[in-house]
Amino acid sequence: MKALICQQYGLPDTLFLTEIPAPVVSKGRILIQVKSCGVNFPDTLIIQGKYQFKPELPFSPGGEVAGIVLEVGEGVENLKKGDKVFALTGWGGFAEIVEADAFKTVLMPEGMDFVTAASVMYTFGTSYHALKNRAQLKPNETLLVLGAGGGVGLAAVVLGKIMGANVIAAASTDEKLAVCKLAGANECINYATENLRERIHEITQGRGIDVVYDPVGGDFTEPAFRSIAWKGRYLVVGFAAGNIPQLPLNLALLKGASIVGVFWGAFAAKEVSESLTNFKEILDFIQKGLIKPHIHAQYSLENAHLALTEMMERKIIGKAVVVL
Repeated sequence: MKALICQQYGLPDTLFLTEIPAPVVSKGRILIQVKSCGVNFPDTLIIQGKYQFKPELPFSPGGEVAGIVLEVGEGVENLKKGDKVFALTGWGGFAEIVEADAFKTVLMPEGMDFVTAASVMYTFGTSYHALKNRAQLKPNETLLVLGAGGGVGLAAVVLGKIMGANVIAAASTDEKLAVCKLAGANECINYATENLRERIHEITQGRGIDVVYDPVGGDFTEPAFRSIAWKGRYLVVGFAAGNIPQLPLNLALLKGASIVGVFWGAFAAKEVSESLTNFKEILDFIQKGLIKPHIHAQYSLENAHLALTEMMERKIIGKAVVVL
């Protein structure tokens, strides 16, 4: 089978397409013929050896796939050959066939296409866990989304609106913010050209932000936290900017605020029942037409490295998908 391989840790241009043996299915797992694979920021980290999980070299990146079940392993009873499914694999998705855990695999609803199916688990799963379980976002609260043009950020904008919040989208270009506006953002801030704190003060009339969703880190973390309201919640989602910021903890004391970590992968593994409940609710939102993933572009397996490069350069608006 064809696969895009990471032979040694490095940047996307070090990956190469080659023929490798297809995986052999094991107990409790399934083989999936990959039709599409979502591209996510952790994919750019895992090929550099910078992610929490480090698969044995060589491996294929790609942790979110949609496709058709080719074979089921011993003990798998909820899936059968020919089922259309989407699954979280961690890695291995930039290939024609991937092995997946049965309990991390979900049947595709009737009418869902493979590109959509490969675009919802990671971004909407992360953001829904963050807003629902970690922040306990309430209707009419004000939500600030940093990095709102990216995959998880744009998902947070959409979900924030569904949950009844007043959503402020902050991103680095007007093009990204235009997509955020279409996704339902009430207000937009271009933090490349506008002062973040001043605009937040203006929009909220000095009240501040109830929940900050931050997948970026970097220079905007502290001004966003300084703009938080009394009993606000600051969601630490990721560090796409590359550096991990440091906050003066007296700010949390003075504002009665909470700094809340969001590790969706660990949540999905440790709280399986609650995670499945979240997915059912997300699928219900999709079937009701409340969620429609914004697809930035589709890439062939041969050009999948370009998707990772554009992800690292923060050129992707919404979701990139590799299509086989």
